[in-house]
Order: sequence, then C-alpha cells, then structure tokens
Amino acid sequence: MFEVILLFLAMLLIAVCAFLPFGRSTPKSPRQSADACDSCSNLELAGSEGSAPRQHFLTYLQSEVESALWPRPTDSILQRHYDALVSAELENRLAAMPDS
Repeated sequence: MFEVILLFLAMLLIAVCAFLPFGRSTPKSPRQSADACDSCSNLELAGSEGSAPRQHFLTYLQSEVESALWPRPTDSILQRHYDALVSAELENRLAAMPDS
C-alpha cells in the first residue's frame, strides 16, 4: 500500500511540473519581433518629427502587453486573433493615458 501511495505522489509531482507555466518561456525569434513592429503601424502615427520616440514608446508598450499574454501562436488564424487582441489592448492603454 505504501508503494502505491508513493507512486501516486510521484506521478502527481510529474504532472504538476509538466503543466506549470514557468520554464516554458520561449525566446522570441527575429520574425516575431518583426511582426510586433508591423502591428505598431496599425496605430497610424502622424508626423515625421518626434515620431521616433513615439515609435519606441509604442514598441515598448506593445512588448509589455505581449509579455502579459501567452506566447504568440503559430497558426495563422490564431495569430490574427492574437494581433487583434494586442491591438485592442494597446488602444485601451493609450486611451487611458492622460493627454499631455
């Protein structure tokens, strides 16, 4: 009976370790970072003067939003939904910021 309980605990420990989110972070590939910059263009920044700091801020804000979400999916349909979710969250955060 003791061996059965020990075996059950070992299997439970393996299952918990397999399904925990930490340890599953994947490094972003250059393609993913290029996709991140492409979705920033959806915000239609006007004016060329001062747009570089604005672009850096939007890229930073987008990376902050994406870090709070799950990893970018590989399926094209799921990627579109993921991009739409990131865009909507960016617009929400920009709308919540005070105008200066």
